[in-house]
Amino acid sequence: MKALVYGGPGQKSWTDVPDPHIVNPTDAIVRIDTTTICGTDLHILKGDVPAVQEGRVLGHEGVGTVTEIGSSVTGLRTGDRVLISCIKSCGHCGNCKKGLYSHCSGEEGQAGTGWIFGHLIDGTQAEYVRVPYAENSLYKLPHGVTDDQAVMLSDILPTAFEIGVQAGRIKPGDVVAVVGAGPIGLAAIATSGLHGAATIIAIDPDEGRLARAREFGATGVVNPSGPGWISDVISYTDGAGVDVVIEAVGIPDTFDMAVRLVRPGGNVANIGVHGKSVELRLQDLWIRNINISMGLVNTNTTPMLLRLVAQHKIPAEKFATHHFTLAQIIDAYDTFSRAAETHALKVILSRESHH
Repeated sequence: MKALVYGGPGQKSWTDVPDPHIVNPTDAIVRIDTTTICGTDLHILKGDVPAVQEGRVLGHEGVGTVTEIGSSVTGLRTGDRVLISCIKSCGHCGNCKKGLYSHCSGEEGQAGTGWIFGHLIDGTQAEYVRVPYAENSLYKLPHGVTDDQAVMLSDILPTAFEIGVQAGRIKPGDVVAVVGAGPIGLAAIATSGLHGAATIIAIDPDEGRLARAREFGATGVVNPSGPGWISDVISYTDGAGVDVVIEAVGIPDTFDMAVRLVRPGGNVANIGVHGKSVELRLQDLWIRNINISMGLVNTNTTPMLLRLVAQHKIPAEKFATHHFTLAQIIDAYDTFSRAAETHALKVILSRESHH
C-alpha cells in the first residue's frame, strides 16, 4: 500500500510500504477513506517530537471502513464505517477505567502513552491502518454524519472541549477568551457554548481567522497587534477580566498573554503544544488565585460530541476548507503548512476524489 513516511526532520514521502496485518486478537484493520493533517504533524516534521523514528507512517486522525478484525473483537464487523480516535484505549487498565485514556497502560506503542498513531506506531496517512484495542479505539459512525464532519472528532473537537472547555471549568455566563484562532482555537470557540459561555472573545493577529472565529461562535474579536489590545479584551468583561482564557497556540508569548488576561480566581487552560519553556511568574500569580491546566486529550467525550455533530449542534464541517486525494498528500501538506496564505483550516484527504 501507499503511505506518508517520515524520513527524519524535514523529510517525508508518499511511498510503498507493507500492508498492515492483524498482530493481536484485539486489532482491526481499517481502510482509510478520509484523513487529515494536524499541527502536531508539522511539529514532527520540524524534529520537535524525537520519539518519532525514521520510517514511521504519520497521521493520527481518520475515518474508514473495517476490512478485518481480530479473533477477540466482537463489537465490530467488517464493513462497519468507523471513526479512528487519535488516542488508544485498552479499556481495562487503571487509567482507562478512570477515563484517562491519554495515559493508557496498554503495551501497544508504549505503556502509559495514549497517543501512539503516527508517533510510536504507524498512523492513518495511509491506505490502510492497524488499529490496536479496536473495540475501545474505534467508534461506529451514525448515518448522516459525513466523513468531513467525523474526521474532526478524531482529535481537534475532543481536544478543544476536554483540555480547553472542561479543564478550563467554563460555567454558564462566563467570559471566555481564546488566544489563537487556528483550527484548535476555533474548535474551542465552537464548543465553549456547550458549557454556557456568555461572551467568547477570539484573539489572533490574522484578520481572516478573526472573521472565521465569528462563524464558529465568537461574540467579539481582538487583534493583538495594536498597543491597546489588552484593554480591548477587558472592555468585553465590564472591567473584571476574563473568567477563562484558553491558550491555543503553544509559544511563550501566547501563554504570557493568557496569564495577563485572566481575572483573579480565573482559569488558564493551555491546549497549545509547547516546544520550549515558558516563564511562570509565581511571585505575581499566587495572590491572584489562578488555576492553570494543561494536558493531552483523553477522547472520553467523543461519543457525546459525535451525537452533537449528528444533530448539527457543532458545525464540524466548517473546518474542512481544502480537499485532496490521498495521492496528493504532499500538495496538501504544502497548503496546510502555508495556512496564513492559503487560509487553510483543515485539509481533507480522501481515498477518492471529493465531489
